[in-house]
Amino acid sequence: MLFRTATYLCKPNKLHLICRRTLCGMDVLQRRQDEAEQTVAILKQQLVILSKLAEQKQKEKEQLEINKLTKENECLESSLKKLKQELKYYEAQNGVKSIPIPQRTEVKTSVATSEVKEEKKVTEEEKPEKKKEKKPKKEKTPAKNSNASGHAGKPVDVSRLHFKVGKIVDVRKHPDADTLYEEQVDLGEGQNRTVVSGLVKHYTLDEMRDRLAVFMCNLKPQKMRGILSQGMIMCASTPEKVEILNVPESAVPGDRVYCEGFTGEADTQLNPKKKIWETVQPDLCVDADGYPGYKGKVFTIEGKGKCKAPTMKSCPIK
Repeated sequence: MLFRTATYLCKPNKLHLICRRTLCGMDVLQRRQDEAEQTVAILKQQLVILSKLAEQKQKEKEQLEINKLTKENECLESSLKKLKQELKYYEAQNGVKSIPIPQRTEVKTSVATSEVKEEKKVTEEEKPEKKKEKKPKKEKTPAKNSNASGHAGKPVDVSRLHFKVGKIVDVRKHPDADTLYEEQVDLGEGQNRTVVSGLVKHYTLDEMRDRLAVFMCNLKPQKMRGILSQGMIMCASTPEKVEILNVPESAVPGDRVYCEGFTGEADTQLNPKKKIWETVQPDLCVDADGYPGYKGKVFTIEGKGKCKAPTMKSCPIK
């Protein structure tokens, strides 16, 4: 009986087994919790590292963009300087005066200087005023202008314009204008003149070369797209068509072209302020028979004949 009870007491019961299993399960859970906490800590560290790397990459990207923009700005500034220099050059070539931009200068006045100025003002006020002797003004002598004085009393008509026969010995397209020709014209002066004409749409280079025409020779030389033009070719002109005036077959470079009744001496050079060309030009026209002239008087070369438009009639001359 005693033996049985002893053996019975030595055998584990069910409660003991359940407790042991529970303790083992708790150990496993604890280990898993510790592992999970370690994993979370590692992930947090990795997130911090990744965020720092992302910030660094963003900063590098921004720095690259800033460097790119600064280089572009430098290129734009250099190109702007070049454009300004080119603009000044072409303005100078076309006779445009460049006016420098005024710069503001800040004047700093101290208390000491202001006090000195006030003292000077007081001393000047205390001094008796001296009467300034007025110097007699010098009478201005009128500027000498032989051209103006020689034609002061002369009426403004076609005789003031100097028309001559010229031969186009060489011609080329203007380097900076698609509609202009640059011509070298023999006017019987011993040296050719440069004349710029807008005839590209109406005549070819071959049609212009070695051609005789009527040129106006006493206009003030004027730059046209950088080339100084020293005369003007006379043409019958409408918005649709332009024709160079023909001269008699026996005409030669240097022959004077005049209108009957207006044979006076022409101005050496027209004064742009007097508007002589602008006044005379509206009365220059081709008549119904195709003869160019002024107020019904035909362009004529003495002893050689009359000028004529090739085909155009009843139109202005420009």
